[in-house]
This record gives sequence, structure tokens and C-alpha cells, in this order.
Amino acid sequence: MQFHIENMTCGGCARGVTKAIQSVDPTAQVVTDPPKRSVQVTSSATRAQLEAALREADFPPLAA
Repeated sequence: MQFHIENMTCGGCARGVTKAIQSVDPTAQVVTDPPKRSVQVTSSATRAQLEAALREADFPPLAA
């Protein structure tokens, strides 16, 4: 699944996003693209679970 995260602007942000996602699913595959502010995730977790973790980490995903 894909997320757009407006405030992910650098590598540090990308690490924070990855950490938030992997706090829900440690085996999730996460590909971040800070210049495009996009994240591609392969995970067994639900979209709602991942969105909640991202919001809690101050990286709220925008609605697609």
C-alpha cells in the first residue's frame, strides 16, 4: 500500500516513518521517497493500523 506523508522531507524523517511502520509490523518492507513524500509498504498489518502508527509518530498520511 502507498502513503503520502507531506512532512517527510529528509532521510531522518524517512527513518522515523520506517520505525513507526515497523513498530506495528517488524517484518514490513518499507520504501521511502522523501523528495516525492511517498512511502510504499508491504505488510500484513491493516492500513488503519499503519495510519494510526504514523499519526502517533507525527507523520500523518494524507488521504489518497
